[in-house]
Amino acid sequence: MGRPPVRRHRPSPNDGVPPDDNPTEILELDEPYDDLYDEEIEGDYRDDEDYDDYDDYEDYDDYDDRGSGSQDRASDEARDGVRDDRDDRDGLSLLDDSDEREDSEYVDEEDEEEPDTQREGRVRRLLKWAAVLAVLVGLSAAAFFGARELLGFGYEDYEGPGEDDVILHVEEGDVTSVIAAKLAELDVVASPEAFVKAGEDDERVLGIQPGYYQLKTKMSGEAAVRALVAEDARVGHLQIRAGTKLFDVIQPDESVTPGVFTLLEQASCARLNGEDTCVSAEELRKTADSVDLTELGVPEWAAEHAQDAPKGRKLEGLIAPGVYDIRPGGDAEEVLSQVLTASATRLEAAGLPDAAEQTPYTPYEILVIASIVELEGVEADFPNVSSVIYNRVEDGMRLQMDSTVNYPSKRPLLTTTEQDRLKVTPWNTYAMAGLPQTPIGAPSPQAIEAALNPADNEYRYFVKCEKDGRSCFNEEYEDHQADQKDARARGVY
Repeated sequence: MGRPPVRRHRPSPNDGVPPDDNPTEILELDEPYDDLYDEEIEGDYRDDEDYDDYDDYEDYDDYDDRGSGSQDRASDEARDGVRDDRDDRDGLSLLDDSDEREDSEYVDEEDEEEPDTQREGRVRRLLKWAAVLAVLVGLSAAAFFGARELLGFGYEDYEGPGEDDVILHVEEGDVTSVIAAKLAELDVVASPEAFVKAGEDDERVLGIQPGYYQLKTKMSGEAAVRALVAEDARVGHLQIRAGTKLFDVIQPDESVTPGVFTLLEQASCARLNGEDTCVSAEELRKTADSVDLTELGVPEWAAEHAQDAPKGRKLEGLIAPGVYDIRPGGDAEEVLSQVLTASATRLEAAGLPDAAEQTPYTPYEILVIASIVELEGVEADFPNVSSVIYNRVEDGMRLQMDSTVNYPSKRPLLTTTEQDRLKVTPWNTYAMAGLPQTPIGAPSPQAIEAALNPADNEYRYFVKCEKDGRSCFNEEYEDHQADQKDARARGVY
């Protein structure tokens, strides 16, 4: 059973202050209500003779303050008669001056217009009442929010570390308030305020990155903040580096460089409520071989060529380098669809397929060239390596790239043996003319750019000649052999 949320309230400025030190301000009105009422009656109902007398006063408001006591008995009796007569009439409003003058036999038509001084006095009184009303509204609002703080009906919050596992998706552009709302919707916290208040003093909350995070339901705001900024909170996250192949590679020092399928398997793994969500690399490979690639998100310009690739290699080069976030708990198709759909957008941003129209190659062949460029040289040499590929293919020469010979090998080396170069595979450019059948790794945007725009030169040979990875390029084979000999002598390879 879940624990009921508790109510939190913010400290009030009046907490701990004795009652006598918090006096309630008393507002006093300038004019008593009864006086205002009498002035309204006495100022509006008078006979013609009395009205003329009132005009003799220079300040009409002064008369209102003195009242009727300054008049003689005859004037008082006349006004009393008018008031008694008015009280006998049903439906007459005290506030409707127009109707009163129209119905009264004591008011002349020439006197129907209200004097300016009387109208100004009424406006001033209305303004006073409006000011009083505004003050009362302000005091009522202050009393409400003060009571809210003192009585504790601020925001709800759970207690404890939580119960069931749940996945939160933080998207690009989500600010703290949006994250808090998502947490409340997932029942991770009892209210958005619980998370916002708990994270006010933790700057790490502002650094939460887009992705998937494993949390629990019914966590306190503080527990949710701690869990969300923890290093192991993010799940489904992977990074594919440029040149990464689909399968694992064992390096000369026996270390293993994970392939794309292994990276996807690791990213898919999470333990939700006691159950593992891992999708194996083998299951991912079989799915890629059996499902229509376009249904997985592969662009049509690439799918028509990749569909004919050898088993296990159909997706080579189609998952672009970069950071990906996949939601744990999905099957193999869902995992592949998430990364392939995102990758298609990245390939398009790199210029494919449109920019390939300016070259002699299809967009898929540009991807093949870019993958060789990526594995044969450092970024500074990319345009020259691309130029060598263009020039050799144009001249009908075999590419003779060691990277293509090494591609299907689990233990590739910088150099290859004669026996390796004699093996016939869909990728061995020593044993075959033209380009390999598929890419041989994941090319970076820089490598794709070089494949689309090779350097303008006549180079046909190159060899790694510097320990920083730089190569020496030549037009003639004799010069190429000389650079090879020099590089070996200096221990470059």
